[in-house]
Amino acid sequence: MAKSQRNKTLDISVEEGKEFFDRCLQGAGDDQLTFTDSIEKITDKTINGDTLKIMERLPSEFVDLAIIDPPYNLSKTYAENKFSAKDRQTYFEYTLNWITKLLPCLKKNASFYICCDWKSSMVIADVLCSLEDQKKLIIQNRITWQREKGRGAKANWKNSMEDIWFCTINNEFTFNLDAVKLRRKVIAPYKVNGVPKDWNENEDGNFRDTCPGNFWDDISIPFWSMAENTAHPTQKPEKLIAKMILASSNPGDFVFDPFLGSGTSSVTAKKLGRHYLGIEQSPQYCTWAEKRLADADIDKSIQGYSEGVFWERNSGR
Repeated sequence: MAKSQRNKTLDISVEEGKEFFDRCLQGAGDDQLTFTDSIEKITDKTINGDTLKIMERLPSEFVDLAIIDPPYNLSKTYAENKFSAKDRQTYFEYTLNWITKLLPCLKKNASFYICCDWKSSMVIADVLCSLEDQKKLIIQNRITWQREKGRGAKANWKNSMEDIWFCTINNEFTFNLDAVKLRRKVIAPYKVNGVPKDWNENEDGNFRDTCPGNFWDDISIPFWSMAENTAHPTQKPEKLIAKMILASSNPGDFVFDPFLGSGTSSVTAKKLGRHYLGIEQSPQYCTWAEKRLADADIDKSIQGYSEGVFWERNSGR
């Protein structure tokens, strides 16, 4: 059945998007590309292959910011691949394995964020704490964001929150506070001597730019009428990723995502003037990622972010 004209969901096949898939570097097999000799070879690229093998062949200390969205500990099918839920210890070892391979890629002043649901968050926290005890990283914060989309449950509370662990290699790291302020409407404007106090008035209304907290309730999950939407089952919003990129990197920095999915981290990095590298095992998702990267040459807008600030959900921005 044909999609409606308003349905912008990207779901082209690898065959239909061959020109985009062909832009990817191929990282499968021991006889394929080795990436340790040249950062230029992997700059602004998507690598199709097994991230656990490829990370071992990446240069040392080239990443300013890593954004990681690993498989949650759920049985789920991702295009051609299936991830099976594991017992707690096995998932712990799986997480420790990929983090151990990631750490050598990070600069000494790098930051990284790990996305997870409430259940996998408990295991990931245990891994991070063990590495912090070894002085290999510092846990800076746990962010919780409201994922308002999802199905209810008859015998349980609906899962409408997810966690993001914010970590750094040491205590010298980038954090651009002014770049991630949230613009909120002022309901009860307060003035001193007739002048707005800590807020601004303009033709669109009264607003205050507030410092961001670690609870984010201004995120909209991509849906069928949004240009960024794909058929990926767990796609993250560009606005969500933009918060991390703007806070924890500077223009020209290198953003790395070892579980790229449909490309949101790379696309958002490109729109915000950063270099990027993503690794993704699925040819299908690689195709979508490269198509979105091509589209970003034309449209650099990010839903919910404009005029240098993040806007509240449903604000029309």
